[in-house]
Amino acid sequence: MKAIVQRVQKASVMVSGKSIADIGNGLLILLGVGKEDNEEKARMLAEKISHLRIFADEQGKMNLSVLDIKGSAIVVSQFTLFADTRKGNRPSFIDVAPPEIASPLCDRFAEKLQQMGIPTQTGKFGAHMLVEILNDGPVTISLEV
Repeated sequence: MKAIVQRVQKASVMVSGKSIADIGNGLLILLGVGKEDNEEKARMLAEKISHLRIFADEQGKMNLSVLDIKGSAIVVSQFTLFADTRKGNRPSFIDVAPPEIASPLCDRFAEKLQQMGIPTQTGKFGAHMLVEILNDGPVTISLEV
């Protein structure tokens, strides 16, 4: 499981011209699910991200988590995180989990964040989405479990 975590001042997701997710301060999480991923990996990644200290404290140091600032999250499925570009110019996606595995694991991941106290919204699995972010910093962290 791979995630790109972006600290945002605001973020939103639109599908077919309709807003389906919209947050202020918090995290935009692009989530890729691989063939070998499972619910335990989803839980571990949600734990890691929820406690990731990437928000500024009173001294301006990255010392607070999204939980500490009472921020929100948007989780967007992003199979292209598993792109293999070692050969040729067209990415291969051989390591991506099929939709019947990836979709429920994306849901479980978002549910884990919600259970930890982070108000969490999601994109729409498999849809063409327009993701708008106001990256704060910019701060972008890549994680893999």
